Amino acid sequence: MALPTMTPEQRSEALAKAAAVRKARSELIAQVKKGSVSLAEVLKRADKEDLVKKTKVAAVIKALPGIGPVKAAKLMDEAEIPADRRIGGLGSRQRAALLEALNN
Repeated sequence: MALPTMTPEQRSEALAKAAAVRKARSELIAQVKKGSVSLAEVLKRADKEDLVKKTKVAAVIKALPGIGPVKAAKLMDEAEIPADRRIGGLGSRQRAALLEALNN
């Protein structure tokens, strides 16, 4: 599939939009790291916000206080969530399993 031809103005607009989305996503991850936003809140926001929907589950779990890459991978494996899954792609069973694993 060939990429569409863009004018320089369209390209700069697309780059600015992508930068804004990356900044907003990093702010969400920072809020999770600080503990001001819980995983349950992130999952609720995913129903309404595309930005949250497109955030990777692994990034959010790793940002939770006290959880590193190894524990995050273990939690995702127990909940049967693939490593590259995004929050919007989680099923209700996976969401429940993830919340249950974090509450124990």
